[in-house]
Amino acid sequence: MSNTNPNTPREDVDVPVRTKLWCTLVMVPCAGFMCLLHDAFANAQYGNDTLGTLWTVLGALVAILSGFILVARNEYPEPIFVLSCILVVILPFDSLIVLMSLTSLLARRTDRRIALRAIPVAAGITVWAQLRDARRTPDASFWHQLFAEPHTGGDSGVPLRVLASDTTIEITAVTVGLIATLIAVLAGFFIRSRATARAAQAKASAAEEEAKALHADLSNQQLADAIAAEAHDTLAHSLSLLALNASALQAESTKLQRSVSRLDGNDDGAADAVDGDGGNSTDVDGIIEQSESIRRKTEDIRKQAAGALDEAHSVIDMLRHPDQARIQIAYDDDASLTRDSLDALLTDCRSAGMQINAWIDIQQLSRLNDRIGTIAYHAVQEGLTNARRHAPGVPVSLEITANPARGVLVHVANPLPAVGNAGTASAGNSTGNAEGNGRTGAAGHDGKRSGAGLAGLLARVRKANGTCRYGFDERRVFHLVVQLPWVE
Repeated sequence: MSNTNPNTPREDVDVPVRTKLWCTLVMVPCAGFMCLLHDAFANAQYGNDTLGTLWTVLGALVAILSGFILVARNEYPEPIFVLSCILVVILPFDSLIVLMSLTSLLARRTDRRIALRAIPVAAGITVWAQLRDARRTPDASFWHQLFAEPHTGGDSGVPLRVLASDTTIEITAVTVGLIATLIAVLAGFFIRSRATARAAQAKASAAEEEAKALHADLSNQQLADAIAAEAHDTLAHSLSLLALNASALQAESTKLQRSVSRLDGNDDGAADAVDGDGGNSTDVDGIIEQSESIRRKTEDIRKQAAGALDEAHSVIDMLRHPDQARIQIAYDDDASLTRDSLDALLTDCRSAGMQINAWIDIQQLSRLNDRIGTIAYHAVQEGLTNARRHAPGVPVSLEITANPARGVLVHVANPLPAVGNAGTASAGNSTGNAEGNGRTGAAGHDGKRSGAGLAGLLARVRKANGTCRYGFDERRVFHLVVQLPWVE
């Protein structure tokens, strides 16, 4: 179906019926032949009547071309229907062309007003055209020829003998006309319903494709968020250890510099010091001890930098291979509540100078869902990283409980550091809850970070149907409490 302006569709142009070539090749000759046939029978009625003969000759010329108007039925169904009705009324044509036009009109237009007008008009013209033919003289009537005795009339030399009365012939003509009209109406409605179903299927397919595209976009966005959370959980932990060890190394270097300066200042009295209480020897031992401490810190930094580099490569590999990233993010043996994973995490933190008081009670870990275990591990990791970043040097309390009866509980608590290191931390009245609007406590000692890792952890816990609360209590102690359901 074509429309003059696709951007302004008419209310009655809404059925995209496909015009099939084979239908056109059948309809055009059939309509033209029936018009020409009835015109030829009508010509036999006029004999020597010049006007009647000219009328039927004109009808024959028009009948030859009449079927071709059906070619335009797809673009102009209303004008074609009106034109076919005019031709049948004015010229002695058969009503088949009207019924074909009616079928095309009903198939392409859903406006009820068009159907209510077109069907009675088509039925009336069809009945009138059939009665017009049935009331002619037997030699000039198509219907009389149908009821004629075989081998009578025409060139047989035997007068035409009709086997039925005129009344019977007229009733038959009217009945056939009405039945033909009903068939045309049903055919139009059937074509319309099939085209409507096809259009609906096309829309459903388009909607399904769009839904798939949106699902793919959402899946990609979720993967990107998961990779970002994974990068934060892993890189933030390693980089915070690097920063802490670097600070310790700086402090050790400062102490060593002071010791060397003090030793240089005492060079002039070295002999007296040696003869005295051996203080110079003590300074040398201290410098050696501080040098060994610096060496150890340097080695820790080197290992942690290598680990951070490996983790960065892992994140890059996730970005390059999304399918593998989904599996890797879903579960990681190194990020679970196993004894080895937790021991490695606590050892790294303690070696960086953190004071951790841990109480861990994990039962029937083999029955716990891997995804829940991974989220719980990241909760521990985030809690320790957050304490190390925002409250360096203060003791941290860690509680991990996991069993089928209580589920999985992770509780990390640490007081605020000294006033000089508290930065812009602001105390909340109570611990934040899982429905909270963000972190209610420390914003970071540097005044720049806002706890993005906690927000990511909150989203993960919510997705697992758990609860996550964090914030300060009245004693200015920051708490991170994560409660996860026990999933087999």
